[in-house]
Amino acid sequence: MRVRVEGDSMSPVLRAGDWLVVRRGAEVRPGDLVVARLPADPALMIVKRAAWRDEDGWWLESENQRAPGRKDSWDFGAVPSSLLVGRVVFRYWPLRRGQARWPLRSRRRAR
Repeated sequence: MRVRVEGDSMSPVLRAGDWLVVRRGAEVRPGDLVVARLPADPALMIVKRAAWRDEDGWWLESENQRAPGRKDSWDFGAVPSSLLVGRVVFRYWPLRRGQARWPLRSRRRAR
């Protein structure tokens, strides 16, 4: 599926206006970028970094904790696996000169 990024919560990795390809139902590992349904409003989807998994689900984090309006697991806790839509495969638009499409995995260690 295709997803358009809105907002600055994933900056600098993703920016508003980026278009992503998401693989529905793909296996998620710590460090992956994922699309999930917002627990408080499942009609809305969010793009976040899967930080770690515990017995309650996945802990999803924003790259930019200071972004206005950002919502992640620091606000609503772990997200059940049933609310994960899929794993981000790559950004296909816009193309940026001299820049890789992005790091698919964080260099941070999973907790």
